[in-house]
Amino acid sequence: MSNLSTAQRKAEQKKIKAADKKIRPTLMQDIRRNPWLYLLCLPAIIFFVLFAYIPMAGLYIAFVDYRPLSGIWKSAFVGFDNFKAFFATDTWITVTTNTLFLNALFIFFTTIMSVAIAIMLSEITNKWVKKITQSIVILPHFMSWTIVSMLSVALLSANGMVNQLIDMVGGKTIEFYNTPSVWPTILVILRVWQGAGFSSIVYLATITGLDSSVYEAAAVDGATKTQCIFKITLPLLKNTIIMLTIMSVGKIFNGDFGMIYAMVGSNSLLYPTTDVIDTYLFRQMFENPNMGQTAAVGLIQSVLGFVFVVLCNKVANKWSPESALF
Repeated sequence: MSNLSTAQRKAEQKKIKAADKKIRPTLMQDIRRNPWLYLLCLPAIIFFVLFAYIPMAGLYIAFVDYRPLSGIWKSAFVGFDNFKAFFATDTWITVTTNTLFLNALFIFFTTIMSVAIAIMLSEITNKWVKKITQSIVILPHFMSWTIVSMLSVALLSANGMVNQLIDMVGGKTIEFYNTPSVWPTILVILRVWQGAGFSSIVYLATITGLDSSVYEAAAVDGATKTQCIFKITLPLLKNTIIMLTIMSVGKIFNGDFGMIYAMVGSNSLLYPTTDVIDTYLFRQMFENPNMGQTAAVGLIQSVLGFVFVVLCNKVANKWSPESALF
């Protein structure tokens, strides 16, 4: 009986799939039915084909001894030699650890502050105050890291404002540019200051789209603002938070070159805690220009980022299926 029921179930599933195929139109049939919708997608498709998929042929550089005069396809094939060059010294362990550690801190604290800023902005009732406040918190996103680095020198140098304040309260001054241990904290503060306000736009849009009747019902039941935030707003933001976190994880192996190089530059004293894969490769290109090795490391970063996204998405799929990307 069990075998018969299994066979029956399989037969029913086949019938359902066959009926679904009949009902579901093919791609060409759907294009004929909705030509204008597909026409709207065409610019985006062309953009990604030209700037995302066709350039992927250049990944072949990672496997050759690239010579510009010979071109990509006529350069000597060297297999995995370019990959081995990155792992030849122990430096790769330091830069990879720093990259993962700093990016994990950036993602964690930026997400927390972005959500907090979005919730605070949503609680502002005055229209003009809300607009002005939102403009102020978004403004740092548009500031150049070069300008920020110049400001940091004025704040963190031996005679800077921070050390002057420490000296005024009787504390021991800190030589920030000679102390690598303090720089992860400094970089996290700067990253949150620069990115949290801009990232809060997505969360604020999600909060704005929530059903206001839920909050009204909670208020009638005697819920306070704090209870509404923790019992209604945050649970409803869960899917958005998970989705954006998964997308951020895709670049966890890519260091923020613009920020770190602008802030640290060539100060080798700070390398133990601030040197990331991108800044390390940048210096290597000056000492030993080799586009093949750079392409190889870039390929490793992309593949590992993709693997991390798939793993995080799988975890999200089990924990909260509706928030998974695929």
